[in-house]
Amino acid sequence: MITLSEMAWRPFWSLYLTNELGASIAAVGLLAMVQSSERLLFQLPGGILADRWGRRKIIVYGTALRILTPILYLWATHWTQVFWALIISGATSIYMPAFNAIIADSLPETERGAGYGAYRMITSIPRIFSPIIGGMVMDSFGYLEGVRLFLYVSLGVNILVTYVRYRVITETLVDESDAKRRPKVREKKTLKENVRETFDLPHTIWVMIAVAVLSSFGTRMVMSFTSIYAVEVIGLTNTQLGLVSTTAGLVTAALALPGGMLADRFGRKPMIVFSRVATPVSLFFTTLCGNFSQYYTVQGLNSLAAALGGGGGRGRAGGPAWNALVADIVPPQKRGTVQGAIGTVTGIVSAPASILGSSG
Repeated sequence: MITLSEMAWRPFWSLYLTNELGASIAAVGLLAMVQSSERLLFQLPGGILADRWGRRKIIVYGTALRILTPILYLWATHWTQVFWALIISGATSIYMPAFNAIIADSLPETERGAGYGAYRMITSIPRIFSPIIGGMVMDSFGYLEGVRLFLYVSLGVNILVTYVRYRVITETLVDESDAKRRPKVREKKTLKENVRETFDLPHTIWVMIAVAVLSSFGTRMVMSFTSIYAVEVIGLTNTQLGLVSTTAGLVTAALALPGGMLADRFGRKPMIVFSRVATPVSLFFTTLCGNFSQYYTVQGLNSLAAALGGGGGRGRAGGPAWNALVADIVPPQKRGTVQGAIGTVTGIVSAPASILGSSG
């Protein structure tokens, strides 16, 4: 439901900033840097808390915090006022490591790829409908009224999702010897001890972090500006831009589960390698596009990478094969912490990327 409401306005956010809130290209880059940095810097503390206090509490509290984000976006009348919303939005990502961990905890090792694929497929279904509807609304009413309309929808959805997660989610960090499945009681450790343990990682995890950093840095240099480039340089309408995002959702929904199943059968590495190669290739060909058909085709390749291996988008660390590999390597009591560490290290190193991209 969160994806359903947000994907109606997210593809047009950069255009909203430049056309309605007075942001320059450099300002868009600055905001993108703040957004990605804030979002990822909160993940390490979130992962540590998820492994210490349990998954459910962090997920519910983090989701509740999302209620404030659309309120602050609606309050902003100038791009400088968006910073407050971005800080709160970043803080909400504190529950993402817990979310990944709770999925891993609930899946057998031989079916993790398929399980993550099924999750990606289900959450991608709203992307089939929302972006093109959003594009039609933007063409009909403009960015100001269109984005604000969907922000009100997001506010209502966030309230509803917080309540549903509070009622439905059960704790998975348990003592396996306890038949009553009580939350696992962990030895209390200082934050310094937790951080030391966090970075005591297997070699494969450090390689994955390096891959995530390089991929994220490269894609973030350009991804915040692709919608502006598509509309103002290539000449797409908002409806066409929405159709591109809708097709991306369709591709991801159709291929995420098969991609996860292939990762279970043939291994995680081939799917991850394909994704991390296909994403920069698609970004390069984007610069050669001169019309809607070419742009549509190239973005289809990016969507394929996102569906099968977890690249695409902003080069984030994630996807069925990626998350399954992390879960295979890391024991349950450290999954939240490690997921948070990957996100935080990636965020710190790649933070300047959007600023560098805006200077070009």
